[in-house]
Amino acid sequence: MALKYAGIEVEHREIALKDKPKSMLMASPKGTVPVLCVEKIILDQSLDIMRWALRKSDPDGWMAVDGLISREWVEKNDGPFKTLLDQYKYPNRYPDFHQEEVLSAAIELMLKPMEAALQSSQYLLGSKMTWVDVAIFPFIRQFSMVNPQEFDNLPFAATKKWLKQQMESELFNSVMHKYPTWID
Repeated sequence: MALKYAGIEVEHREIALKDKPKSMLMASPKGTVPVLCVEKIILDQSLDIMRWALRKSDPDGWMAVDGLISREWVEKNDGPFKTLLDQYKYPNRYPDFHQEEVLSAAIELMLKPMEAALQSSQYLLGSKMTWVDVAIFPFIRQFSMVNPQEFDNLPFAATKKWLKQQMESELFNSVMHKYPTWID
């Protein structure tokens, strides 16, 4: 989404993670996606790709937000919330965890603070979308899709409205295409 927003054209290569192309592993031996190869630079973290793109072009000022608050949101999302998301999304991989406890922890950690922030503004950091909304959105989307009925029953109207707005946005829908799997 950040690349599209910044007006940066890229050649998209869909990767089958069970059959990673040699060219991808040569560029990024860690073997995870995304990987951006541009200008003799290899970026293999989503946030690094976002920052790189937004340094190139940030027409609406997505980066013009409080750095400390931004980092707090993103670190909470990418650290403990991502762990909870994995436990919630893949219960067979985490048999020692109870789904209800994982859900409760995720609500306390992320959904309640989001709801509180979104009670007073349309976006997490105020009245306009920022890079923080875009960085967190895919994780909340994944979380909502694990058990849609359970998510729908949660008492977080503002968070659901924010999520729906992101999912229906022209920006999101302009990048959500099915691509054929890349083969070396």
